[in-house]
Amino acid sequence: MLKIGVIGVGHLGKIHLKCIKDIDELNLVGFYDIDKNTALDVEKKFNVKYFNSVDELIDNVDIVDIVTPTISHFEYAKKALRKIKHVFIEKPLVENLREAKELTDISNEAGVKVQIGYVERFNPAFTYALPHIKEPMFIETHRLASFNPRGTDVSVILDLMIHDIDIVLSIVKSNIKKISSNGVAIVSKTSDIANARLTFDNGCVANLTASRMSMKNMRKSRFFQRNAYVSVDFLNKEVEKIQIKDIDKNNINPFAMTLDIGDRGTKQIIIDKPEIKPANAIKDELESFTHSILFDETPLVSINDGYSTLDVAYQIIDNLNI
Repeated sequence: MLKIGVIGVGHLGKIHLKCIKDIDELNLVGFYDIDKNTALDVEKKFNVKYFNSVDELIDNVDIVDIVTPTISHFEYAKKALRKIKHVFIEKPLVENLREAKELTDISNEAGVKVQIGYVERFNPAFTYALPHIKEPMFIETHRLASFNPRGTDVSVILDLMIHDIDIVLSIVKSNIKKISSNGVAIVSKTSDIANARLTFDNGCVANLTASRMSMKNMRKSRFFQRNAYVSVDFLNKEVEKIQIKDIDKNNINPFAMTLDIGDRGTKQIIIDKPEIKPANAIKDELESFTHSILFDETPLVSINDGYSTLDVAYQIIDNLNI
């Protein structure tokens, strides 16, 4: 059983504590939080040991789970990696590319596993849809949220769009040829609404939109590929698949629509809205990380993935018109 400790027990940190307790391969040794009043309350409520120093916590575990504001990720992760501990870090990896490069180098030297908490990779709608997404040539994403003062210290790209950057980079196995972007600052000093267009060497184009000034919440991605369209609703955990197929005279689907495409003949349009089984994505990502350690496998969202996503995010920010 692997011993794990959590750094940071705010809203998300408390969720991590609950999930870890339900994972058989993990032994929750304790936690550290900079706010002692919060820590004492959590210690009593969750019946988990509070460590007075982060170094003491790190010394007593195999895995360090960092669930703190991004500004402190680098300091805590560096401490843990220097002591040869496996590290889970909530997204984004760190504040800047210099820190990301240094952590990547240290983790390679330490020979430990590092996973970044891009939880949408474990969203049950996405995990269901993933095998059906094959070489998309156009991707459109919308991640819209109502205004919340929390997170406005950074651009909406680092706050929201970064999830979709990670999803796109995990699917499109090609180098980026061109990045263009636009953004508008409405209530904060950085962009609150932004759009980015990524053009890849293989011809795929991804159009990403993020807003934290919306009247309604939306987290949806659409993937267009040869003879198929796949829509993933991350918020409502729904998937829609539309396929265009040749008509099989021996197996005609009476519920499918037909489409005359001229010299390509008549095709069937098959619409599928599968039932998605509910899942706890945070627990699943922590279990996946645990599995990568036990079986010496590369984590599903590796530190290299975290670096690449942050790199693209900052290229988008650098191209903004504000």
